[in-house]
Amino acid sequence: MTHPSAALHLLAIDPQNDFCDLPAAWCPADPLSGQRLAPSLPVAGAHGDLQRLAAFVRRVAPQLGAVTVTLDSHQRHDVAHPLFWQARGGADVAPFTPIAAAQVRAGDFAPRDATALPRVLAYLDALEAQGRYTLMVWPVHCEIGSWGHGVHADLLDACAQWQAVQGQAVHAVFKGMNPWTEHYSAIEAEVPDPQDPGTALNLPLLQRLGTAERLVIAGEASSHCVRATTEHIVQHLPRLQPGWTPSRVVLLTDCMSPVRGFEAQHGAFLDTMRAQGVQLAQSTEFLA
Repeated sequence: MTHPSAALHLLAIDPQNDFCDLPAAWCPADPLSGQRLAPSLPVAGAHGDLQRLAAFVRRVAPQLGAVTVTLDSHQRHDVAHPLFWQARGGADVAPFTPIAAAQVRAGDFAPRDATALPRVLAYLDALEAQGRYTLMVWPVHCEIGSWGHGVHADLLDACAQWQAVQGQAVHAVFKGMNPWTEHYSAIEAEVPDPQDPGTALNLPLLQRLGTAERLVIAGEASSHCVRATTEHIVQHLPRLQPGWTPSRVVLLTDCMSPVRGFEAQHGAFLDTMRAQGVQLAQSTEFLA
């Protein structure tokens, strides 16, 4: 598949309600309980990040040739959600609990479905062998079909205005639907499932992004999904498209924030990307 070249291409990574520290007025009522909904995994600063990103989209809309939005997309039953796991004695596993293969072998944690144990151990072994992540049990987030899965309202509106200006659709990329593997990067799951092509290297997406003269990246969170996606782009595109260099990538640093407690990973990510030639910029100073 070939894609038309875009001088400027925005890649907005997981700009979803569940990742935003939204004011209460931005959160609707649950029609079943009547209680106000709330983001399940809010990233400090994300609401401001995405308001700035929306302002950026409005400002550069005439020059913006393509917009791609990735959407973290999970089921409640997922290897990185509490429902999947139990602690020793059958106790619940709290969100923000890391689980290592050694702990599962020791009986500290186990999948609630005992028949899943061999598959889970194989997954954890493969994940840890890469040295990038240990499995983290997150709060249930970005559940498919939920309000939390939806795009931040200001950015959604800015993208709607852009579509009216450019006469083309935003390209949506869904990731994380396979419950057996984590999928931080929009390019590839942490451990691809051989039986699920949706977890393998997303060559059409890479080819689409590779046509841009400048690929502008923003979104949430810089410590995880922005980081993993950008790292994979910088890793794979030079091999797939000779002549492509990381200098085509621009990170809008005021339109991304890390998960609390992972600030060091955020800093290391930006330092590594800068060293590889990726450009770092503020959205208000970026010239289209």
